Amino acid sequence: VQLQASGGGLVQAGGSLRLSCAASGRTFSSYHMGWFRQTPGKERELVAAISWTGGIKYYADSVKGRFTISRDNAKNTVYLQVNSLKPEDTAVYYCAAQGAGVLARDAKRYDYWGQGTLVTVSS
Repeated sequence: VQLQASGGGLVQAGGSLRLSCAASGRTFSSYHMGWFRQTPGKERELVAAISWTGGIKYYADSVKGRFTISRDNAKNTVYLQVNSLKPEDTAVYYCAAQGAGVLARDAKRYDYWGQGTLVTVSS
């Protein structure tokens, strides 16, 4: 499956963005999906993940109550609504697809990755 992330940009603290990840190739609806982020010198960290049915969602503690992950299997797209942004949310955000097993938090469990979209939050 090929993944294309979009929606990043420069936003002031307190602002919002909607990140999108469009999938093509194999059956999108059979994959668990995750959003990760990475800053220079740090490991890629899970932001949010959603099961293939949409019934299970995980969030990093740092984004709970501010970020919302959702998916539209008819459109082969997963979304990340990011609200109340903080400067520490600045990162490259990646979407990823996990093809088997239970929904994972570990980046190593994900099989396919998009190219990343940069979110910059100014103070």
